[in-house]
Amino acid sequence: MSTTERSKVQCLLFLIVKSNRKETIKKLASRNIRFIHSAISIVKSTRLNPYSNKFSKKIYSQHQLLVLVLFKDYRNQHYREFVEDVGDMEKIQEILGLSIVPHFTTLQKFFTRIKSVYLRLAFKKTVNMFYTNEQPIPVTAIDSSGFTSGYCSHYFSERTGKIRKHFLKTSISVDTNLQVVTGFLVSKSRVHDTRHARKLLRQCHRLRKSDCYVMDRAYDSNEIHQIIREVLASHSIIPLRCWNAEVIGGNYRQEMVNCSNDPRYRKRQIVETLFSILKRKFGSDLKARRFLMQMKEITNKIIVCNIHRFLQFFFVKVFYRAEIF
Repeated sequence: MSTTERSKVQCLLFLIVKSNRKETIKKLASRNIRFIHSAISIVKSTRLNPYSNKFSKKIYSQHQLLVLVLFKDYRNQHYREFVEDVGDMEKIQEILGLSIVPHFTTLQKFFTRIKSVYLRLAFKKTVNMFYTNEQPIPVTAIDSSGFTSGYCSHYFSERTGKIRKHFLKTSISVDTNLQVVTGFLVSKSRVHDTRHARKLLRQCHRLRKSDCYVMDRAYDSNEIHQIIREVLASHSIIPLRCWNAEVIGGNYRQEMVNCSNDPRYRKRQIVETLFSILKRKFGSDLKARRFLMQMKEITNKIIVCNIHRFLQFFFVKVFYRAEIF
């Protein structure tokens, strides 16, 4: 191959790479814009006042700041680098109506100040986006995992020989059809799964009823079966901890001998998929030190995860409609 031919090939490759890079930038920009629009509609539907006080400077509204905090978690960035990136996003500033990009400490102080009840309301709004009627969820899966508090210095841990990583136990309930989080519960210390399940079952059932609840064998308890079947009037599938036990206590537990053959139980793995998405895409480490702030961080991650799922769900729905017509 001559030098002229080689230079032509290099030019063609450069143009292809450049066009592909432009396409990926456009996709990222459109994804960010769609998230901002969804976050604005959710935040405005909550009862959060535009300003915290009538004597405030009114440079930024609470709606703008909350959308920015959610957007930060969506991009899985720290406050400093996030504010730098937003400074280069003119379209995002235009949509939010920002004349000046806020300092990163403004976002930190706002997130410390905002009450958890508004984040809970925002979470409920994200769940209601997926449903148009009062039809119950066919199968809901429940499981628990942990988010580590990673504020401890790695070098200090190495020097002292002590790993100072604490984790917050988090239980979630997931609609296995739409793959959306319908409820969550966080505890500071290690507690048994059944203790979380008692509260979480009532919480998610109030928000959205379900015909069937599936859990792994860690939740094996006749009391959990009673709550699901007698109080919530639903069906439960929880395998026995010991399959070869000679005596199985509880009438509901005796029904679970062959529950692994039920096709609904196979959907339980979807809750583990949601935990994997939460940790890989939006981070598994918590930067806050106080328990209240750590709870807010986890709530934000779950809100962002639901919005992310809604954007995927909406995009796929529109795409297949376009294919049909």
